Amino acid sequence: MRRHLKQGWWLTGQHFFIVIVLFLYELLWGFFLYRTIDSIVTPLLQRYPGIEGGEDAVRLFLTEAQFQLMKTDLIHPYLWLFASLLAGRMLITPLVNAGLFYSLHASESEGGTRFLAGIRAAWRPVTLLYFLEVALTIAPGIWVVPRLYEALIGSDTLAELSASALPLAGGWFAGAVLLHLLFLAMQFGAVTGKGAFGGLSEGLKKLLPFAGVSLLMWAIGLLLSLTAASVSMLWAGLLALVLHQGFHFVRTIMKVWTVAAQFAAWQSNEAKEG
Repeated sequence: MRRHLKQGWWLTGQHFFIVIVLFLYELLWGFFLYRTIDSIVTPLLQRYPGIEGGEDAVRLFLTEAQFQLMKTDLIHPYLWLFASLLAGRMLITPLVNAGLFYSLHASESEGGTRFLAGIRAAWRPVTLLYFLEVALTIAPGIWVVPRLYEALIGSDTLAELSASALPLAGGWFAGAVLLHLLFLAMQFGAVTGKGAFGGLSEGLKKLLPFAGVSLLMWAIGLLLSLTAASVSMLWAGLLALVLHQGFHFVRTIMKVWTVAAQFAAWQSNEAKEG
């Protein structure tokens, strides 16, 4: 596993230009999303009466808001807006994945980065596999979500809710993780010329190291996120702002390193490792 992490780190260094491009993309996306939400929420909050307005004013504000949300089409433009944003994000993500995955493969034989060439060469199969993964991940929700809602409504205590809801939610989450790893292997196969089923076969053969590297990198990323959040809360002010903005770059590095380590585990030659 250490070998895969080191190989992934080396591949990340080889693709530092892509790291910068992805960081700028995430930064612009986050800024645009923030400004969109701010333009919607701020005018609404300006009408909030506050504590000084009294309980009756607050109750009237909430009643009016509930009526407008449930009985009018006020929220429809906002729902369409966020649906459009989500659709745009979902269209861009497989293109980015195709460029990155192809470049990771090509870097060993051709050197340098092949991001744009990867998008042109592999966007179709990667996009198809991406949307198929999304559909299969969401599909169990048709059965799971109503039962989670019933557990929420029918539980009197937190312990009772946990006992009834956690197995369902945990099973759905575990299935989504396994599905993601299998489809990731198929996408690796698609960009390396082995084909989706060839990539799936490789992923199944090396499922333990492939999953182990993935879980370890996700755990490291989660630990870094919790550390950055804790420091930001403890050290408020300019330092917290700098740390918060800088962590976006660290998170982008972690994303590319994770994919690179997964690719190294997927393509590893077990005979050479033995």
